[in-house]
Amino acid sequence: MSGVDLGAAVVARLVEEQVTEVVLAPGSRNAPLAFAVWAEEKGPGRITLRTRIDERSAGFLALGLTKVGPRAGVVCTSGTAVANLHPAVLEAAHAGLALVVVTADRPARLRATGANQTTDQVGIFGPLVTTYDVAQVADLDAVPWGSPGPLHLNVRLDEPLVPEDASVSRLAALAPRPAAPPAAEVRASAARSLEIPALPTGPRTVVVAGDDAGPRARQLAEQAGWPLLAEPSSGARTGTHALRTYRLLLGTSLGAEVERVVVFGRPTLSRPVTRLLAREDVEVLVVPGRGAWPVRPPGSRELDGIPTAEPDDPGWLERWQQADRELGRKVDQLLAAEPRLTPYDVAAAVSAVLPPEGLLVVGASSPIRDLDLMARPARVGERRKVIANRGLSGIDGTISTAIGAALGRDSSRALALMGDVTFLHDQSSLVLGPYEERPDLTIVVVNDDGGSIFSMLEQGAPEHAAAFDRLFGTPHGVDLASLCVATRTPFLRVSSRPELEHALASPNGGIEVIDVLVGRADRRDLDARIRALASE
Repeated sequence: MSGVDLGAAVVARLVEEQVTEVVLAPGSRNAPLAFAVWAEEKGPGRITLRTRIDERSAGFLALGLTKVGPRAGVVCTSGTAVANLHPAVLEAAHAGLALVVVTADRPARLRATGANQTTDQVGIFGPLVTTYDVAQVADLDAVPWGSPGPLHLNVRLDEPLVPEDASVSRLAALAPRPAAPPAAEVRASAARSLEIPALPTGPRTVVVAGDDAGPRARQLAEQAGWPLLAEPSSGARTGTHALRTYRLLLGTSLGAEVERVVVFGRPTLSRPVTRLLAREDVEVLVVPGRGAWPVRPPGSRELDGIPTAEPDDPGWLERWQQADRELGRKVDQLLAAEPRLTPYDVAAAVSAVLPPEGLLVVGASSPIRDLDLMARPARVGERRKVIANRGLSGIDGTISTAIGAALGRDSSRALALMGDVTFLHDQSSLVLGPYEERPDLTIVVVNDDGGSIFSMLEQGAPEHAAAFDRLFGTPHGVDLASLCVATRTPFLRVSSRPELEHALASPNGGIEVIDVLVGRADRRDLDARIRALASE
């Protein structure tokens, strides 16, 4: 079968399976797929084509689109191109995202022959992602399109790779249109929808909502009157039961009183929560989640479905709420007295400017933890969406993810918050060709010239000061303005609270970067002073 015919058949099947966005990284072997996607966009228009020059950016762009709604696929050529998709595919696997990965390959007869740009691509993403080798149209029927998590289609394309007639009508005619088997529904969650009997009241209980927990965590907390410890990207940090300073409160006598925890989503942000889930005197109940290796702390019990609860002792919640209000005021007072702009100020300003219908994409490391302390819970019913790549919590592809999410979601405002190392890690994602759509997206970079998160960990202790900068702080001295000029990205540098607030209040439209200069020399001391507030 010619590569042109097989490529057209694969793209036709993507349309049937409700893939509406395809991100393409250019290559030779994937030319049949590229022409077929182009014809689908120009003809019936059931797919939107987006092109990127490198595969890692393409993969995370597709991942960002998938996180906010549209089912997206990414298409690349053979060889190292496939390996560059690995970070995005791993993130999708751990987060349980239905990303479709289509990699071009040589026909089987060229395996192990030394053919150029050819390696063994079957199973290249490891045991978490099964490869479906596609050499003919019938092979597409073996693909479990409705399964959760990413799908890898390795398409063996033989010559000719380029159609003789590249007109839209000719290419569209190549794509088979089988008699409409119903498109598979993508499972939004691996969790079962069955409700289980109400949890017994009595034990002092808190609800922990990690990444992608969803509103069910808030609903349970409100049913029972329990404190809600919700991470920013949980989708549950709303209402009166969500606590802003829970991470600090867990280290107090109040935290020591916890007897039971109900866990939703994937909690990854804080060691206090990890320690809470590891306590032998605490019963841990886990609601089934999606993704590879869902949360199962040692000694925990996985529930058979969605729990409910009757109202519990109101005094338990009131004590947490009162402590949260008092500690929040102390944190705000301490930061207001700081002579310089802090990363916490940046997180608070970004959170405050996000409108009820807004989108915020948050990078790993310090920014999401800063936001966790500073973001006040939203009102129930607001459609704010805060997302982060917490499947593996890497800094890979954060700009690409944010661009994809902004393109895929109709938001009144889209922002991204990330550190300078995270920004530099994905700077190539600002390279957009003249045909590519640029969403309205404000990228806020907390720039402390290196990796300040490590200063708050064991390696940041004073006894390791001599080696810290070389091994962990890694100052880079990069002028972000020059990078932005090279990609024609609007840029503004600020170093004070008024400047930051003014910049956030006046977006220019399109993709823009706000470079926020903060120091990191005293970051460890600042965090120690904030933690000390909880014990006052």
